[in-house]
Amino acid sequence: MKRKIILIVSVILIVILSGLFYWRYYFVFGEGVKAGTMNFFVRKGYVFKTWEGRLIQEGFKTPMPGAMQSNEFEFSVTNDSIAAMLERYGGRFVELRYKEYLHPLPWRGMSTYVVTEILTVEPRKQTNPGAHPIDN
Repeated sequence: MKRKIILIVSVILIVILSGLFYWRYYFVFGEGVKAGTMNFFVRKGYVFKTWEGRLIQEGFKTPMPGAMQSNEFEFSVTNDSIAAMLERYGGRFVELRYKEYLHPLPWRGMSTYVVTEILTVEPRKQTNPGAHPIDN
C-alpha cells in the first residue's frame, strides 16, 4: 500500500514538473513578423554553436520624450537552411516570421525570439546607379 502511494505521488510529481518545463521552455508565447535592416548575423557559442542575429527596425522607440534609442530586434535561428540564406542578407531590408518563447535554451539560441521563416528580402539599393557594383 505504501509503495503504491509513493508511486502515485512520484508519477504526479513527474507530470507536474514535465508540464512546468514544457511551459517554461517550449510553450510558444507569441508569433509575429518583424521587418528591418539586417545588422549582423553570426554563429557563436562555447558548447552549443547557435545562429544569432540583429535587425535594426525603422523609426525610433523611446521610453522618455526627447530621448532617442534605436529599435533593435535580436533573434536566434535553429534551421540551418534559413541561417545559410540570412548570412547573405547583411545590410538588406528583410521581413522575418518568428516565434517567441518564455525562456531560451542553450541549444536553441541566446534569444527568446526564434526566426522560422524569411518572408521578403529587398535587393540592395545602389548609391551610385552608374557605378560598378563593387564601387558602391
